[in-house]
Amino acid sequence: MAMPRITVAGWLRVVWRGMILGGVTYGCLVLLLLLRVVERPLFGMQRPWTPWITQFVCRMAFVILRMPLVVRGQVMRQRGAVVANHASWLDIFALNAAQRGYFVAKSEVERWAAIGWLARATGTVFIARKGSEAKRQQQVFEARLRAGHHLMFFPEGTSTDAIRVLPFKSTLFAAFWSHGLEEVMWIQPVTIAYRAPEGRDARFYGWWGDMEFAEHLIMVLAEKRQGWVEVVFHEPVPVDAFPDRKALAAHCEAEVRKGLEGRL
Repeated sequence: MAMPRITVAGWLRVVWRGMILGGVTYGCLVLLLLLRVVERPLFGMQRPWTPWITQFVCRMAFVILRMPLVVRGQVMRQRGAVVANHASWLDIFALNAAQRGYFVAKSEVERWAAIGWLARATGTVFIARKGSEAKRQQQVFEARLRAGHHLMFFPEGTSTDAIRVLPFKSTLFAAFWSHGLEEVMWIQPVTIAYRAPEGRDARFYGWWGDMEFAEHLIMVLAEKRQGWVEVVFHEPVPVDAFPDRKALAAHCEAEVRKGLEGRL
């Protein structure tokens, strides 16, 4: 997708929106870290306070961008995880704005400048692609889930062009079938749908392939009249209602795909 030409006014929007967004994000990050100093010894893995700061920052991001966020459906109250399609770096803001949870991300993200630090501070669970790490990662998942954390996954394994859903990989779902977790765990499929700004390519908000993050960020910040994003929470399902992880992954993929097709 060709990046649109940015005007002088567009560059001014990049500067002031970027400064405000960066100030809110990292200013609140300092507050979060200070609060975590008290929260951690009192509550351990549970985080009753700091997720509210993360949610505030993510909601403010859409206010700063002047990009409407529409949330449909109900966030599940049961213990479990959320699985969603992955189209853009904006997905992280959208999901965190709509609910309070913790992302599961590939281990490489932990080493990304600025973003890795932010992800660690907000409680992201990092996973390695090495088979030798599978057992340890499963233990981490179990501990977080038993602590009442809602984990958020992108089962496609990569981001897309925002107008399609890739097949869901069932590997991460395996953590839900261990030590009796399947008897208490619920999974909620979530569709994230973007409407591009008027006159722009339908894939405008999609960030995929070899796109540079900085270039895509600038393009979004520069846009005068934004489109919108819709987060749709589908009905949660109990893990033990499915015979195995592949069946559960297939159900979630079908729900998310149906939700996206209904909005395109």
